[in-house]
Amino acid sequence: MTPSTLTLHDFQRHISDRYEKVERERGWPKTFAYFIEEVGELATALTGDATDPTVRANLEEEFADVIAWLCTLANISDVNLADAVAKKYLGEKKPEGHK
Repeated sequence: MTPSTLTLHDFQRHISDRYEKVERERGWPKTFAYFIEEVGELATALTGDATDPTVRANLEEEFADVIAWLCTLANISDVNLADAVAKKYLGEKKPEGHK
């Protein structure tokens, strides 16, 4: 996989191959807590000066962490994220709740 060819499906599978066994044993409540911690770290990173290269690198890392933990939660919940996203956001009908 290269960044230019990476798909959500491929990344979710990669996360599954690396972490799913341990995360299933941990369970979704503790895994969700780790996800929320990463969302908090992303929120903190978003308040920094994104033009500063160090801050920018941290911001990118935090976005990556949030995606990875989201994939982990989806894996242990038996949800295919690519299918879920396509079903909700790629159809002709606008998703409910969006303005």
